[in-house]
Amino acid sequence: MLGGAGRLLLENRREMDFDAVAKHLKLHAHLPRTFLQYGTAGFRGSAEFIHHAMFRVGLLAVLRSKQTKSTIGVMVTASHNPEKDNGAKLIDPLGEMLAPSWEEHATRLANADDDKVQNVLSDICQKEAVDLQHDAFIVIGRDTRPSSQKLSQALIDGVSVLGGQYHDYGLVTTPQLHYMVCCRNTHENYGIATLEGYYQKLSKAFLELTKQAMNQSDTRTSLKVDCANGIGALKLKEMEHYLPRCLIMHIVNDGSIGKLNHLCGADFVKVHQKPPVGLEIKSNEKCCSYDGDADRIVYYYIDETGCFHLLDGDKIATLICSFLKELLVKTGQNLTMAVVQTAYANGSSTSYLEESLKVPVHCAKTGVKHLHHKAKGFDIGVYFEANGHGTVLFSKAAEEQIRRQAKEEKDNRKREAAKMLENTINLINQTVGDAISDMLLIEAILALKNFTIQQWDAMYTDLPNRQLKVQVADRQRIETTDEERRAVTPPKLQDNIDELVTRFKLARAFVRPSGTEDAVRVYAESDTQENADELAYKVSLAVYHLAEGVGAEPQPIV
Repeated sequence: MLGGAGRLLLENRREMDFDAVAKHLKLHAHLPRTFLQYGTAGFRGSAEFIHHAMFRVGLLAVLRSKQTKSTIGVMVTASHNPEKDNGAKLIDPLGEMLAPSWEEHATRLANADDDKVQNVLSDICQKEAVDLQHDAFIVIGRDTRPSSQKLSQALIDGVSVLGGQYHDYGLVTTPQLHYMVCCRNTHENYGIATLEGYYQKLSKAFLELTKQAMNQSDTRTSLKVDCANGIGALKLKEMEHYLPRCLIMHIVNDGSIGKLNHLCGADFVKVHQKPPVGLEIKSNEKCCSYDGDADRIVYYYIDETGCFHLLDGDKIATLICSFLKELLVKTGQNLTMAVVQTAYANGSSTSYLEESLKVPVHCAKTGVKHLHHKAKGFDIGVYFEANGHGTVLFSKAAEEQIRRQAKEEKDNRKREAAKMLENTINLINQTVGDAISDMLLIEAILALKNFTIQQWDAMYTDLPNRQLKVQVADRQRIETTDEERRAVTPPKLQDNIDELVTRFKLARAFVRPSGTEDAVRVYAESDTQENADELAYKVSLAVYHLAEGVGAEPQPIV
């Protein structure tokens, strides 16, 4: 007699058309000497070498859908990578990133030899108790890369060969596809699963939240938006029609001329600390940049002296947090709120949140999935990486409490504050960082506070910092603890870092292994840029000598 697991395995073998899978594998053959690792960013690589992986992602999405009995999403994108790259991100039922255990399945399936794929599929079904008799439904989106449409078709082939149904949304931002998945799996309680539904939900919330400020005849806000020559430009243009005329947006790098992410976009601005190519910026003009798939955003301006000022994820988190704290005080609600950062967060932002706003700050490992998970532990969890990827999460209980107060509260002042919180909830894309949603929330807060970008920037002053990279023979020699803030191995490395930090004022430094290459990333901050540079360089030397650095020894910064 077969047990439950045995019967399921036998039924799955009957359900899975191995001949059809084998036939399609010939059309999407695995290229030799290619290895893909599924991580926070999904799969990424040169578009010409990932065709086979896209087909297999389609297979995996069907299994995940059958296991969860939910709609699963797959976004074809490589985010802020160069235009020649591409990849895929799988989206779980509530619009969240793929579960860690399934990341391992994705990596194994993508790298299996063609003749081993069927065994891997069967093994996943057995380990995850996947019943192939369940229906599967996949929603698909893609960015504007030249390779995206062809790779989407490979993905669709994978979905179809296992009998999955699908809906192709075509050109959408990554956050929009996350939104669609959540809408479908919450029976549209979260929103209507169409682009129009997305635009209407966000624009209505923005209009309701800002109507008092925007009704003032002299209130006009102008913003230059660098869309990285990506999908964000198309979708922001579509959304313009839903927004009030007092929000004046000038879209640059819209893809009509330049290449995706080339000398533009949030990652370029953050790394190079200067405006993107294609944007003419005048003194004190408010500007922002998306990344290629519009899930990151950073703000910036140039002052009267020509000095560039970046308002990154840390600045965004503190602005949003101060706004939410004010509303919570007005409502009288006793809800827990915390900010989740990574070790890369500027020390000044952490001090401002804890000492001035009196909001607890927690640290998580680098990677949005780690921040998102930790932020779910509070009634209101604000998380942003310094690169500009982040959002705000409200627990179900907190949402219900806020919406109830907005409807039933007798005190006018408390009710109005609760309504503002309710509209804030509706304006935020809680599934993932969303450049469009985050931009509208920032613009709403600035309008309500009657803040210029300079006043926002003046909330606190960033400590000067420097990031460096050291090539090593094996990045796995570096092990860390305390959410990557302290090195465990090699021996003596952390002692050396601690000693170096004592030589500088307001100093902090840490090292962590790269997630993508044999390199160690070094971060340092101090009271002056000169000291931050020197500390980063000295820590890099310690890494080079203790972690078997390769190539040229780190050179001093000129």
